[in-house]
Amino acid sequence: MAALRRTLRVPPLLARARTSAGFLVTSCLADRYLWDRLHAQPRRGSVPTFDWFFGYEEIQGLLLPLLQEGHATCPLRVLDVGCGTSGLCTGLYTQSPHPVDVLGVDFSPVAIAHMNSLLKGGQGQISLSPGHPASRLQFRKANVQKLGPVTPSGSFQLLLDKGTWDAVARGGLPGAHQMLLECLRVLSPQGTLIQFSDEDPDVRLPCLEQTCRGCTVTVQELGPFGGITYFAYLVKSTH
Repeated sequence: MAALRRTLRVPPLLARARTSAGFLVTSCLADRYLWDRLHAQPRRGSVPTFDWFFGYEEIQGLLLPLLQEGHATCPLRVLDVGCGTSGLCTGLYTQSPHPVDVLGVDFSPVAIAHMNSLLKGGQGQISLSPGHPASRLQFRKANVQKLGPVTPSGSFQLLLDKGTWDAVARGGLPGAHQMLLECLRVLSPQGTLIQFSDEDPDVRLPCLEQTCRGCTVTVQELGPFGGITYFAYLVKSTH
């Protein structure tokens, strides 16, 4: 697991922050203060969200079949851990033809305030409309290593982690391990956790297989997006 300490690529948002807060690019990606500052940065153009790695459109082909499979649960409960100001939650809410109940959580109050404002039509944007009339979306501040205050065990059929494990691991592997255990705790029987990352399967798969006892772990290659190949690590509960 020591291989997880490798240096991560600097996301474009961090690179843009050099001019106004250059010290941020050398900060730990597990530091909430770093993300508060970055999410408060002015956004270029009219795009109100920022996606690390890629956006909803690039992975909807992977997500929609999973939503279709879980159609018996109406609406399907989806948790995005470390949602930041990503368009992943909003994309699911506005574009999924299947009913979804989406919760985005993040430890940055700046990110959560931004997304709640966007949901209500703030920042010069039109209020978001669901792709299915039964769909719901909310954002709440929460520590992904301690999800008890926001959700009980076995609550979600689908958990999404787009780069959050990568960031938390920069603060130490015990924290990343605790985050994974929390994800498994709130995952419902037969539910699926998906970790999106650029980390090589030779490194990530052994870590997941060691921790996720009683689950099946598979990997799908994604992209390349922007010249980079990514991976979707699917952890499916068999309880």
